[in-house]
Amino acid sequence: MAFDDDADEVFTGGADDLPQASGDGDDAPKKLLKKPSAMAAAAERRKKATPLGSIGSDKVDFSPLVDAQLVEAEKISADIPSNTKILVANVTLCHKANDWKLLAERVTLLSKKHGLLKTSVTKMIQEVVALVEKTPDMATKLELIDTIRTITDGKIFVEVERARVTRILSKIKEDEGKIVEAADILQELQVETYGSMDKREKTDFILEQMRLLLAKQDYSRAQIISRKISTKLFEDEKNHDLKLRFYNLMISFATHSNLYLDTCKYYRHIYDTKSIKEDESKWTKILENVVLYVVLAPYDNEQSDLINRIYEDPNLNKLSLYKEFVKCFITNELVRWPKIDEIYGATLKKSAVFDLSSESGAARWKALHERVIEHNIRVVAKYYTRITMNRLKQLLDLSEKETEDFLSKLVVSKTIHARIDRPAGFVSFVPPSRGPNTVLNAWSSDINKLLELISTTCHLINKEEMVQSISQAL
Repeated sequence: MAFDDDADEVFTGGADDLPQASGDGDDAPKKLLKKPSAMAAAAERRKKATPLGSIGSDKVDFSPLVDAQLVEAEKISADIPSNTKILVANVTLCHKANDWKLLAERVTLLSKKHGLLKTSVTKMIQEVVALVEKTPDMATKLELIDTIRTITDGKIFVEVERARVTRILSKIKEDEGKIVEAADILQELQVETYGSMDKREKTDFILEQMRLLLAKQDYSRAQIISRKISTKLFEDEKNHDLKLRFYNLMISFATHSNLYLDTCKYYRHIYDTKSIKEDESKWTKILENVVLYVVLAPYDNEQSDLINRIYEDPNLNKLSLYKEFVKCFITNELVRWPKIDEIYGATLKKSAVFDLSSESGAARWKALHERVIEHNIRVVAKYYTRITMNRLKQLLDLSEKETEDFLSKLVVSKTIHARIDRPAGFVSFVPPSRGPNTVLNAWSSDINKLLELISTTCHLINKEEMVQSISQAL
């Protein structure tokens, strides 16, 4: 078939139908046909087509344009830039036409095309995700989010986009007051396995998971999630905002679980942050909490070492009352509870840690009383080998039953060694003598260690002599 763009008719005959010249010059008859109806319809559509600059009217039908682009996309499926441009154009045209239903249909259709490249599909999904916040109403927004989550399910190359949309959905549920549902939605994703997600964004996502779990009061799972965060990321000053968020969440978990030593450590991490150290109004409050929680922590080697290091902090000199408070627990002197309440009680009860109006604050105030009693028992054990129960009650300001309870607790935790002779009314702090076999085994172990040190020393001496002789020979 041959066409003449300027002609109104088309010659469609075969070779035998070509016009033959006659001697008399008459023109031979020609077989002429009108143009196909499809071409006429296409020409009519071109005349009526709306320019791209006038897109925005609700009456514009973009189906022919989109259909043409789909055909073209199949033809150039190996061309990443062109493929991407066409897929993004589908999203843009549907958005400009304000046809959100068509947008969902086209995105779903294009995501199932086998000939399209993953890179182009990813870019298209990213464009759709960017339009989520531009939806006209909540129903449309939820429908578009559901479409994106459906087409990205199980596809690794768009896992980051799925995570971002899921977080938006979780925020919507939280704003509606559905905390449990919001937390469950966010827990569906294991972002720590996403290799294409930036470390900072990944940490931010996990922190959001932790926050919702704590709001849901699922403390066990929150602790598990917290272990997915690498604290090495917080060494970079750019990530200090994430560091503060993380340790504040961990403080919420630790205070709920009455892990006073861990709470003190978390506050110390915040205290050591540069932005906190530079602002005295911030580090003052943090340092006060560090002091209070280290005092509340049960005594052990780690707690003893930490409280001594805190006492040596030069900034603590600016908080003289708290410095004296710490000093009471690091010196081997008895601390009477009535005096503690009289000197420090008014100040301590003003803090959020010992807020007696709350159940947790009252529990911590009781725990402080216990720490004072335990400190006094350790001091007595250092200065006495044997003491009467009546005298011990007077020193501790306790009843006989309470005294026995605290003694038993410290003996079980192996903080002290004590024996109570109830008929005689005495308490003995003398540890039991070791038997001959125990002494002999300890002596044998010490001798073995000594011989090993002697052997190592002889080896090092010989090594130095050889090195010296070689250097002299050279």
